[in-house]
Order: sequence, then C-alpha cells, then structure tokens
Amino acid sequence: MDKKSLSERDVCTKFITPALRAAGWDEMAQIREEVSFTKGRIIVRGKLVSRGKAKRADYILYYKPNITVALIEAKDNNHAVGDGMQQALDYADTLNIPFVFSSNGDGFVFHDRTGASAELETTLGLDAFPPPTDLWARYRVWKGLEPESPEEEIVLQDYFDDASGRTPRYYQVNAINAATEAIAKGRNRILLVMATGTGKTYTAFQIIWRLWKAGRRKRILFLADRNVLIDQTLVNDFRPFGAAMAKLSTRAGTIERAGEVSRSAAGAGGKRRRIDTAYEIYLGLYQAITGPEEHQKVFREFSRDFFDIIVIDECHRGSAAEDSAWREILEHFSSATQIGLTVTPKETHYVSNIEYFGEPVYTYSLKQGIQDGFLV
Repeated sequence: MDKKSLSERDVCTKFITPALRAAGWDEMAQIREEVSFTKGRIIVRGKLVSRGKAKRADYILYYKPNITVALIEAKDNNHAVGDGMQQALDYADTLNIPFVFSSNGDGFVFHDRTGASAELETTLGLDAFPPPTDLWARYRVWKGLEPESPEEEIVLQDYFDDASGRTPRYYQVNAINAATEAIAKGRNRILLVMATGTGKTYTAFQIIWRLWKAGRRKRILFLADRNVLIDQTLVNDFRPFGAAMAKLSTRAGTIERAGEVSRSAAGAGGKRRRIDTAYEIYLGLYQAITGPEEHQKVFREFSRDFFDIIVIDECHRGSAAEDSAWREILEHFSSATQIGLTVTPKETHYVSNIEYFGEPVYTYSLKQGIQDGFLV
C-alpha cells in the first residue's frame, strides 16, 4: 500500500486512530473525530443569507466528557508530519486545550501549550502517543491540582446529561470549566462575561450542578431582577433540580414550586413567618427578598452561612454598587461563593463589577459570537 496515495481520512482511519487505541484511549468515550465547534459566520448579501465555513478539528481527546486534554490535526502523507501544527494551535487556543498534536500517519509532533515540558515541541513515533493517564497528569500540573484531592474530584465531576444528545458549546465548556476550577482552588468571587444569547443561565446551571453533585456546595441562591428570568430558569435550565428547588415569590413573600404556591415565607401586612429552609436551590427576585422597609428584608430570615453559592444574573445592573439594596444581600451572605453573570462589566466611579468580583475567569464577546456564527 502506497501511503502517499491515501486521503487524509484514510490516514486517520488506518494509522492515527489505531495509534490512539494502542495508547489506551477509549474510542467511544474519549475520542471524537471531525468535531465542528463553530457554526460559521452568517453572511448577508442583500436578500441572500449564507454561512461561512465552520471550524472543525480532526480529533479532540477527552479525559472525561467535556474535559478536553488534547487536539490532533491530521494531514495526508504528502505533507510533513508537523504541517498541521499551526492550524491545530489556532483551534487549541480557541478551545483552551493544552496539548496539541500534528500527524501525517508517520508519527506525531507534540506541542505542549502549558510550557511545562523541557521542549516546546517533540517528535514522537506512531507507537509513542501518550496514554490518557499521562496527559491527565500533565493537565493536573498545569492546573495546580493534587492527585486524588478534593479539588481534582470537583474538576472531574460529571456535567448534567439529560440523554437528549444536547451538549454545551465550546465556549460554554470553557466558561464552566474555568469557573469550576477557580472555585475548586478556593476563589469565592467569580465573574463570567458572556454576550446576550450565549446561554449564561445554562452555563451557570452546569457549574452549580457539578458542585452540587460533588457535595461541595449544597445550598444555592439564584438572583435576578426580572420575574420572567426567574420563571424561565425555573422551568427550563434549572428544571433538573426538581423537588430540591423553590422560588421566592413577590406574592406576599411566598415560596412557589412548579407553578404552585406551596408555603408562605412572609405574611401580608409585614408580619413575618418562618421561611421553609428544607430546599437546597432557591430562585428569587431581588425585589422579593429585600426593600427599603425592614419587614421587606426577607433575606435576613436565612442565616448568614445558609447559602454556599449565590449566582447574580445580569450583575452589571446594580448588584455591585456599594449603596444598592442588592449589595446588602451579597454582604449578608458574604461567606458564600458568589458568581456574577454579565454581558459587560460595569465600571464607573460608583459601580465596579471587577472591583467586587475580580477579573473575569472567562469572556465570550458579542464579536466572537458573531464570528463563530452563534449570534447575528
């Protein structure tokens, strides 16, 4: 067989995939081929609408689902073994993948983007591809994770999977993993900057789900400033929390579940009743749990250490202002991990999201969303 007569796909099938299997990679769980990770920019010319070319990686390797560790760019055998490296590095930068390989079927060129290897690039034989345990050990060093530590357990916690085939987009994976890793290593103020329409609430759900299922964070408060945002979150993205979840309602301070009023949190006329603390996930409007009058400050019915995580949706709309009613909620629960979601950080003399939450752990801009074809 003349290897140079083979197509790129033949090279993948006959040489690269067998090399990965021989190195211990699970073809069903850890190897994905021809992975399109953008949709292609939408191009409008008069009344004609078309899409640009989507970006597609030849191989992406996962230590676990949604935990990407390596990317391989393949070329046919008429190319040199390293000819795919520049394209692979461009893709890896977008996908935040640390270990990058190029191959023409004769072997591999390995590029370590973490900078931890003695040499930036190394040529490997076809039978010398690193096994999953080796790349995961390198990944741990890159992220500062101790083997079998609580931090590693959180980072390896599964995403929620509803068996429908829905998978997070690449930038959502980047945001979820960045926030989860930062929290695992002890950071308690997190800022995610994501353009409108890119799935901030779904991203927040996956962060919370992983921490919740890992047993590291058990009580969560999701705050927003519009009732429609709470209701949509309750019945859509947060629905998998099921009976563990309740809504703090403006209706006389009641608690609602699945569209029905189930328990009273505060009586009419300003007379308080005890909030039911049996739930683990609470969703609420700022206006439902605080106000200018003392009897309106329902959040004080919860002890200061009751919540482990507070997610603040659209946090640029005032929650970081020092004199805002929303800010007193955050200060009351100051021991909780607080995650701010925003389209754009608000930075003025009076309000600073970055001063309160710190620099964003991940940013996905409107410009990037348009380039990728996810936004118009």
